[in-house]
Amino acid sequence: LFVAPAAFAQDAPDPVAQWQDDHTIVFEARDVVLADFRWIARPVVVFGESPFEPQFQQQLELLTAQIDELALRDVVLITDTDPDDLSDIRRTLRPRAFMLALIGKDGQIKLRTPHPIEVDALNRHIDRMPMRKREMRGGQD
Repeated sequence: LFVAPAAFAQDAPDPVAQWQDDHTIVFEARDVVLADFRWIARPVVVFGESPFEPQFQQQLELLTAQIDELALRDVVLITDTDPDDLSDIRRTLRPRAFMLALIGKDGQIKLRTPHPIEVDALNRHIDRMPMRKREMRGGQD
């Protein structure tokens, strides 16, 4: 009688549930669907041509150094460094090289930048969003 190990017997983990348990987790684009985070989180997607690309590394360092600040704003970090593996996210956002994209909880693109951005600037951008203003007043949707 063969019994499959628990890791193989279960379905793949649900990224939304994983993120809800740990707001500091960083996902790879091929492992998530943006629509699953709609009305739950604000995806920040960082694209690069390689995980060794200096702009990609700089951006990831900036974001992970202040991950707690981003978690307060319901940000989920997603990376994609393989242009040859056309993830759904890469097909949707169509980066040319390095790019950071901020997606609102409504699923709309709120910011695209071809240069690394400081976390404080990203937070200011998020804090100006109408939904975030409601959240800060205590009216979380």
